[in-house]
Amino acid sequence: MSISPTRAETQELIENLLDAYPPRARKARARHVKPNDPEGSSACAVKSNIKSRPGVMTVRGCAYAGSKGVVWGPVKDMVHISHGPVGCGQYSWGTRRNYANGEMGLDTFGAMHFTSDFAERDIVFGGDKKLAKICEEIKVLFPLARGISIQSECPIGLIGDDIDAVARSSGASTGLPVIPVRCEGFRGVSQSLGHHIANDSMRDWVLGTRDTTEQTPYDVSIIGDYNIGGDGWASRRILEDMGLRVIAQWTGDSTINELATVHLAKVNLIHCFRSMNYICRTLEERYGTPWKEFNFFGPTKIVESMRAIAALFDDHIKERTEAAIAAYQPYFDEIRSRFQPRLTGKRVMLAVGGLRPRHTIGAYEDLGMEIIGTGYEFAHSDDYDRTYPELKDGVVVYDDPTAWELEELTRRLRPDLMGAGVKEKYVFHKMGVPFRQMHSWDYSGPYHGVEGFGVFARDMDIAINSPTWNLFQAPWTKGADQ
Repeated sequence: MSISPTRAETQELIENLLDAYPPRARKARARHVKPNDPEGSSACAVKSNIKSRPGVMTVRGCAYAGSKGVVWGPVKDMVHISHGPVGCGQYSWGTRRNYANGEMGLDTFGAMHFTSDFAERDIVFGGDKKLAKICEEIKVLFPLARGISIQSECPIGLIGDDIDAVARSSGASTGLPVIPVRCEGFRGVSQSLGHHIANDSMRDWVLGTRDTTEQTPYDVSIIGDYNIGGDGWASRRILEDMGLRVIAQWTGDSTINELATVHLAKVNLIHCFRSMNYICRTLEERYGTPWKEFNFFGPTKIVESMRAIAALFDDHIKERTEAAIAAYQPYFDEIRSRFQPRLTGKRVMLAVGGLRPRHTIGAYEDLGMEIIGTGYEFAHSDDYDRTYPELKDGVVVYDDPTAWELEELTRRLRPDLMGAGVKEKYVFHKMGVPFRQMHSWDYSGPYHGVEGFGVFARDMDIAINSPTWNLFQAPWTKGADQ
């Protein structure tokens, strides 16, 4: 295949790829793998938000993961109870490197594990009383906790625990906001429904419940940034350099007070569209607050987004924005001059959740790299509509790709770098393919913002050009074991 394949060439690759499936599975998967059309024609539109085919290995998560692991978990001054057996809470205990200011166990609780630890007795007799007792204990043991969320695991929906009633009674007895979140893992297609459920619980129990007299014409909120590796802080610095005041971060390094007062912002700036477009629409409908999607990955998108945001404000902000861009430019130029000679022409495949399959495209291109395949774990059609124009014609696009498809596409397209999640990381290492974990930046970061571009460029260079790869042979290399 040529470096820049035509749509017909990519379609032929897809047909050959899908021939390995039985007829029914082939027909189902054919709707999810397409050659890109930048115009987004229906013939090339990828089907999404459909249940994974039973028996096929998928990299998706569940509704509980979307709520507790993504949206609610980073709210730092609240205790988040995993209500159910210990396993789900233990798995999510590792967090997503959502950085937060504060003292762990005193006024910050994100990396701590709270669970109702269901046993067989609780399944039979219910866990309502146990949950109420836990809420009382949290009030005593952690007096600086400003609220509690109850994150339901699968058994809660099956046995019918009334967590709403427990939340109301516990809230009254403790004097804390206690928010029930019906995010049982079996609900919906993927973790995407968990995002929606979490947004709805914030809307119903927290949004607009507090006020403040301290407001300015330049108040904005950052929506859908979870401060992974410090991304939210990097975004905040840019906005403050523009002359704006960030009054809330949803939900990286955030507090329940920020959740309750976000309605006072003049503009909501959304980073992860998939996980929080719901709350932006609610704020627009209920309070008339406009919202704008932004992308601070790489110089090109940073400058575009800064100017688009500044256009919503007066000349003072526009002038501050141009001054900030001019101040950033020497740094951007220095990073490009250092890393482009080492990375230009390198080919990248992506398979991530949320926004990264499209938002990071520009950052790779700023380094001279080329995206040859990308796709989402749990996207909806509007995510793909935003992705098609960012890609070259004929690039292969895949939704909820199976483990086999990713490996086989790698064999056929032969990328220089794969960016996906931790579940895929070591498979590609064994294939001899450089890899970056693009959910939580592989213990690095930030990748967002001005300084983040330097970290991103360095990490891509380290991954691709490390001499350790000379000790490996990729499966398609002559002499390697097949």
